[in-house]
Amino acid sequence: MANKTVRLLRVVVVALIAAGVLAAIGFWYFRAFSPDRQRYPVRGVDVSHHQGKIDWRRVAADDVAFAVIKATEGGDHVDDAFATNLREARAAGLAVGAYHFFTFCRPGADQARNFLSVVPRDQPILPPVVDIEFGGNCPRRPTPEELRTELNAFLELVEAQFGKPAIVYLIGEAVDLYETVIPARERWVRSLVLHPGNENWVYWQYHNRGHVDGIEGAVDLNVLQGTPARLIELTR
Repeated sequence: MANKTVRLLRVVVVALIAAGVLAAIGFWYFRAFSPDRQRYPVRGVDVSHHQGKIDWRRVAADDVAFAVIKATEGGDHVDDAFATNLREARAAGLAVGAYHFFTFCRPGADQARNFLSVVPRDQPILPPVVDIEFGGNCPRRPTPEELRTELNAFLELVEAQFGKPAIVYLIGEAVDLYETVIPARERWVRSLVLHPGNENWVYWQYHNRGHVDGIEGAVDLNVLQGTPARLIELTR
């Protein structure tokens, strides 16, 4: 009986060590993951006030070429770091863009007016982005038809002022419910440490716990579909 107990303990110890090694390997793979730089050479970040004060010159020096910055949410909320982030990222030489978090409890036209009141369009800027997801959103879930109506109202006003099509960021359960009613627009996809499986996107958010010099703590990391010339084209 004693020998059986010892053998069992040895098996348990070995299993625990193996599990720990696998967990460590997984952690470091996740932390260090980066898409092939030959295939996707243009790197970017997306940020909001959650990143705190950012040293954009250090960010730019750390192989970051573009930044998509949260501007607004719903019909009246403005990210209080947007103006500073936009100005300082642009001054550091990054291509810059703005995104709006689309809520389910305000009309699309109201949200468009909020976004347009905050985002300047007198200098080159990346296409506007509309972020549609359940996390942090209003508890009510509009029907697909309701979402299509309000989203179209948002896009009509915003795109008329920007003079270019918007980009849609649609993730999680919202994909299952709304994918079929989203207007035909370029997409920003989220696929953490795994290739999205296709090339039908303009931005790929590949990490949500990345690290970049000049930003304290974690930040979302992205790549552009294309070359630096494509980034210049989008910024016009």
